[in-house]
Amino acid sequence: MDKQLHHIDIATIELSLDVLKFALNRITFENPEIGAPITYEDLKAKVGDTITPEGIGGEKAFDLYKKHLLPATIPIVHPKHLAFVPAAPSRASLMFDLVTSVSSIHGSYWMEGAGGIFCEMEAMQWLVSMTGMPEGSFGVFTTGGTSANLSAIVVARDTWRRLDPDRKGKKGIIMTSEGAHSSIKSMANVIDAELKVVSGEGKLGYLALKECWTQLSSEDQKRVFAVVATAGTTNAGIIDDLKGIADFCHEKEIWFHVDGAYGGAALLVDSVRHLFDGVERCDSFTIDPHKWLFTPYDCGAIIYKNPALAKATHAQQGSYLDIFNEKEMDGFNPSDYQVQLTRRLRGMPLWFSLAMHGTDVYKEAVTKGITLALEAAQLIENHDKLELIMPPNLSVVLFRRKGWTPDDYKKWTYKNHREKTAFVTPTKVKRDNNYETVIRFCFINPDTSIEHVQQILDTID
Repeated sequence: MDKQLHHIDIATIELSLDVLKFALNRITFENPEIGAPITYEDLKAKVGDTITPEGIGGEKAFDLYKKHLLPATIPIVHPKHLAFVPAAPSRASLMFDLVTSVSSIHGSYWMEGAGGIFCEMEAMQWLVSMTGMPEGSFGVFTTGGTSANLSAIVVARDTWRRLDPDRKGKKGIIMTSEGAHSSIKSMANVIDAELKVVSGEGKLGYLALKECWTQLSSEDQKRVFAVVATAGTTNAGIIDDLKGIADFCHEKEIWFHVDGAYGGAALLVDSVRHLFDGVERCDSFTIDPHKWLFTPYDCGAIIYKNPALAKATHAQQGSYLDIFNEKEMDGFNPSDYQVQLTRRLRGMPLWFSLAMHGTDVYKEAVTKGITLALEAAQLIENHDKLELIMPPNLSVVLFRRKGWTPDDYKKWTYKNHREKTAFVTPTKVKRDNNYETVIRFCFINPDTSIEHVQQILDTID
């Protein structure tokens, strides 16, 4: 029988049912196993050739995935996955991610995707309300923090250049801290901007910025167009002095961008909300719902105080796009506010989960991560072989094993990974101008318990 790409037959229907059963099992499964990656060569030996002229058939391909490929991964929802910034998408959001995919909605323009874009706008309004930014502030969902930061900083530079024609073509300068996310350096390279890293340990604030500013030549001062602050550094969870940075940016008439990709969710938590004072004065704000707001990958977001500036920078022109700007089709077009044209409606799973559960549940879930960090820190302080590096910041805990070398930390990580006990990785922190290897916990998953933490600590000899 001739094969057709979109042909529906009994075999396709049966495979679809198998896929749905698998998806349902994964959504409702409460005890996922930590997988262990193996080499490409070993996977190839197990799986063989999968892309062939004739095709291997859906049943076989799906069986290979379940039997060999899936076990070579680490589920981000595992309660003992505490490395990097893990994630824990709600079951409601996972379910609606399936709905989002099969709905096949183009998410760039209101004319094509009004219903889905409406869902995103509802979720976005909630994110904006968390920040306290002024009325009229709004944003769009992106692929993640990197694209969100890039979208914002391109707007910052474009706005800076529009304010003074003499700046056109000049290489601008971005000021940020040593603790800023790695994407900030990458972003500067992409747009060919110069990055000025303000040295110093701990928080970036007004005095450090002012000191760095005075060390710049008068010509370089004219080239500074943005300051990037961090609301929850990835490595340590530190929140910069946003109020002081806002004051500095206001004095110098510089764009104030806040990267809250990881830490922004903690705006919901009453006990730490004061640490974000000043965020409401920023020009742009990044937050990643796929981190601490329990949404599937890939879902970031960028919020602008003045969205019109973003539209002036990002709106794409083309004769085939003109119809989208007709008054008859008047509506919100997400592609006008970030670097992507074609986009999926990655904010829809967040909308559904919020609509289903309500925002109070989200507040409780984020609060649990902060509470667990404090409880874990207490266990570490009571351990005679362990030492806290600093008090927990948000949901990040840094600690050292007395007497260990960097190689010992690596061996411990690989051993736990190999034995499928936990996925925890080391990092480095600057102490007295030297970098020291330490262990890092990042608590995101509300299913992680203090018992899980104790089990991990028990693996440290």
